[in-house]
Amino acid sequence: MRVLLVEDERKISTYVKRGLEEQGYAVDAAYTGREALDWASAVEFDLMILDILLPEIDGLTVCREIRKTGSRVPILMLTARDAIDDRVAGLDAGADDYLVKPFAMKELLARLRALSRRSNEAPKETLLQVADLTLDTLTQRVKRGGKFVKLASKEFSVLECLMREPERVLTRTQIAEHVWNYDVFNQSNVVDVYIRNLRRKIDDPFELKLIHTIRGSGYRISAEGENDEIT
Repeated sequence: MRVLLVEDERKISTYVKRGLEEQGYAVDAAYTGREALDWASAVEFDLMILDILLPEIDGLTVCREIRKTGSRVPILMLTARDAIDDRVAGLDAGADDYLVKPFAMKELLARLRALSRRSNEAPKETLLQVADLTLDTLTQRVKRGGKFVKLASKEFSVLECLMREPERVLTRTQIAEHVWNYDVFNQSNVVDVYIRNLRRKIDDPFELKLIHTIRGSGYRISAEGENDEIT
């Protein structure tokens, strides 16, 4: 899940970015309101954390401008101010939730999980399955043939991305944009490395191969192979 973090205080930004990445989020950081709008116009984010007091353009204006584009990205506003009027202003600008500094990382993570659940009118499936492979997004447990498979957080995210759209061919860019931040996914082979790791853990011990490479296109997960695949 890809997050845009907009916070001008570098220490806070670094702390929050590290905490989110430890939980498997892909985080891009902006430090001014102008940078936030530039990022939002160029990349489709799953969540946004937006400070109110920002250089160049304040967070309330940023939020309004993003909503004017029709974007429904869930926005959590951060502020050092706890007045009711400030909370109302943030929500009226289009924010979905409000968190006052200082805050505990556990609370921030809980708010983000809640926003993510509410972001779709229809809740996402929490148990995904392709053939004898299952992935539980709530417990973050993966099983193949009834046996648990231990995955690193980014491996889990790549697998979830594939399993949410079984049979569909996803390009490397489509996968990377939902799993890594900008600096990482511009490294051309990062997706290939994680696909190899997943194959070693999920496919190599089994006769039926599920993760397929579509020549010149990308990857897909399927219980059926095709003639133009390199597996």
